Amino acid sequence: MERIKRIADERRAGERIDKWIASLLPDESRSRIQQLIKEGSVTVGGKAVKPNYRVTSGDHVEICMPDPEPLDVMPEDIPLDIVYEDEAVIVVNKPRGMVVHPAPGHMSETLVNALLYHCRDLSGINGVLRPGIVHRIDKDTSGLLMAAKTDEAHRSLARQLKDKTTHRLYQAIVHGVLEKDAGTIDAPIGRDEKDRKKMAVTAATTAKKP
Repeated sequence: MERIKRIADERRAGERIDKWIASLLPDESRSRIQQLIKEGSVTVGGKAVKPNYRVTSGDHVEICMPDPEPLDVMPEDIPLDIVYEDEAVIVVNKPRGMVVHPAPGHMSETLVNALLYHCRDLSGINGVLRPGIVHRIDKDTSGLLMAAKTDEAHRSLARQLKDKTTHRLYQAIVHGVLEKDAGTIDAPIGRDEKDRKKMAVTAATTAKKP
C-alpha cells in the first residue's frame, strides 16, 4: 500500500477534499477518489474525513492507495515505431487509436503489451498495469512517449517532468472558421470540472492565472 502525504497550503484553502486530491492525483477519477474517502483511506490530522470536507492551510493529509490487483498483462507482438532506445529508456511514436496501458475491460493491444514483447523488462514503479510508463498521452493522440526500463531511469524521468526540465510540444489540428490566420491562445488548462477524463479552460484555472 502506498501512502501519500501532503500539507495543504493557503492557495487551495477552502477547497473540497475530493477536488483537492483530484488535482494531486490527475490519473484518478473523482468517483475513485470519493470511494477512497468513504472507505476511510483519506485522513486529515490522522482522522478520516468526508468528501465534502474543506481543506485548510496546514492540514496534514494522508492518502492510502491500495496496491493494484494482480492482473496478468501479456506481451503482444505489436509493431512499434521506435525513435530512440538504450539500456534504460525507450522512446516510441505512439499512433492515434492506441491505448497506453491496460485497464479493466481493455487488457490487450495497448502500448504496454507491445513494450513488454519488445523490451521484456520494464520498470516496476507503476505496478503491474503500467510497467515502465512515466507519462501518458490520450488514446486518440499520436506522439512521442518515454518509457523506462529501470526504476532508476523511471525516477529520473519523472523528476524531470515534475521539475519541467523536460519540455513537451503539442500540435493540434483546428477546423472551422477562424477570424485570424495566426495568433496566440494564452489560457491556463486544468481538469474539466464536468468530465475528469478531459482537460479544459475552466473558471477555476482562469481565476488562478496571475
